[in-house]
Amino acid sequence: MAEITAQMVKELRESTGAGMMDCKNALKEVDGDFEKAVKYLREKGLGQAAKKADRLAAEGLVDVVISPDFKSATVSEINSETDFVAKNEQFIALTKDTTKHIQENSLSTVEELHKSVINGTPFEEYLKTQIATIGENLVVRRFASLKAENNGVVNGYIHTNGRVGVVIAASCDSEEATTKVRDFLKQLCMHIAAMKPSYLSYEDLDLDFVEAEYKALVAELEKENEERRRLKDPNKPEHKIPKYASRKQLNEDILKAKEEEIKAELKAQNKPEKIWANIIPGKLNSFIADNSQLDSKLTLMGQFYVLDDKKTVEQVIKQKEQELGTKIQILDFVRFEVGEGLEKKNEDFAAEVAAQMS
Repeated sequence: MAEITAQMVKELRESTGAGMMDCKNALKEVDGDFEKAVKYLREKGLGQAAKKADRLAAEGLVDVVISPDFKSATVSEINSETDFVAKNEQFIALTKDTTKHIQENSLSTVEELHKSVINGTPFEEYLKTQIATIGENLVVRRFASLKAENNGVVNGYIHTNGRVGVVIAASCDSEEATTKVRDFLKQLCMHIAAMKPSYLSYEDLDLDFVEAEYKALVAELEKENEERRRLKDPNKPEHKIPKYASRKQLNEDILKAKEEEIKAELKAQNKPEKIWANIIPGKLNSFIADNSQLDSKLTLMGQFYVLDDKKTVEQVIKQKEQELGTKIQILDFVRFEVGEGLEKKNEDFAAEVAAQMS
């Protein structure tokens, strides 16, 4: 039998795109004959993975794995080319096995994943075998894990269509309290899945970004007001143009000045001073709500809760703290949706032919 050298395996791999072990086994099967090895791989469907890797994978599944002790949560997005393959049992098993593997081995990057070993096989080779078997390009696009320390807890949610997944981490007053908080965290994950917040709170927003978004918000509201003035619909009054877009802009001086303004109004209305304390907080909260519209769009804490749209998530958390008798601090969350940020390639056959002829 001919000696199978590393150089022979390398050349076959570069030519076919098949996995290293598949190339080595193919050369052994045909006694080192390069052309026969290429034919062997193609007949096995293993020589097509490289060609398939050129095709955009924008469908697929999101998967979520929560450790039994609710101390570690992992979410992953693995892409396929078509929605049809995303429903394939082998692909579903691949997503679950990969997400579990990521969590159990504390992997943090896709590069680390490809260098790892799963079920005794290098992950890169394992994935290429799956590509060859399933018949489409498959890509582990991204993943993230959240871990809980002492008095911490995680949970997650995956939507029934498998296209949206969320994980969240929180801390409590005690380890005992974490058990009480689990179900509530899952409800928050469901809210995040539906409402798509990008940030945890206004404190995470960059001030320059907020100020730029404020200009865009005012322009949008003014344009809508022009249309409402034109239509003259009594049921659609003009929007009140806010002075600010986020609590990030509402410093202590601004809030103090507003409070003094409210007091002056109450005095002018001859309201008894003894009832001011009951009125001022509500008016101040109304001012904050009117001037933090960006928070309600982009931040979890500033959004109105899907299960009680009269309260923000921040208010619901405070209510839940009283109900469960523990402090609940949301530390972080991650939301993945299949294909977000990816553009599907539109094949223009006519343009392709014209390009080849030019």
